[in-house]
Amino acid sequence: MPPSEKTAPSPSSLLDPKVVRTLDRLHKSARTDMLRIALVAPFVVPDFFGLRKVDDDRLSRRMRDTYLPVSRSQGQLLYLISRSIDARRIVEFGTSFGVSTLYLAAAVKDNGGGLVIGSELEPSKHAKANEHLAEAGLDKFADVRLGDALKTLADVEAPIDLVLLDGWKDGYVPVLNLLKPKLRPRAVVLADNIYTFKKTLRAYVEYVQSGDNGFVSSTLDIADGFELSVFTG
Repeated sequence: MPPSEKTAPSPSSLLDPKVVRTLDRLHKSARTDMLRIALVAPFVVPDFFGLRKVDDDRLSRRMRDTYLPVSRSQGQLLYLISRSIDARRIVEFGTSFGVSTLYLAAAVKDNGGGLVIGSELEPSKHAKANEHLAEAGLDKFADVRLGDALKTLADVEAPIDLVLLDGWKDGYVPVLNLLKPKLRPRAVVLADNIYTFKKTLRAYVEYVQSGDNGFVSSTLDIADGFELSVFTG
């Protein structure tokens, strides 16, 4: 092919047809989640809103067919932040079906390589997340681990550039404390569902916004509340 006819490389893997098709399908499926959520709501509302002690295994079983993903705008934000800080090692608590993982893995790929290390408690979601990553051609940029995040993420190596917290809400502070010694200076931590689970996540928001724990932080008015924190060391 003559030089004048060469196709310029895409500026973003999110424009790759395989990634576009996969994300379009998953976001469309997620929009039908409301019926499934309504059917299980009577069983999980007490857990979500702090009315009883959370049992992660029981919640995972109840919610195994629901997506509960980040929105498109949140996914784009994850991608852009990851690109802007040249993130090469990203950790995700609560992979679910892998929608957010696709955005993060696309960023890692476009940054020149690296790994998104995820954790998912529900076996069926873990399997589906891996299928979706392979379908999008991003599987070599992700390692989704099955099991309790406090165990599966314990051996993640430093430095960590970015963390996404989107698992069971009472796990946000413990998981962040597990990873904190491995965060590089100015690492970014994002936490989802701040408005929806305001009571349950109050302790987390106070932790990152207090100024006493090594973070500067603010709640972004995106979707149902996205906490953006920067690690100051």
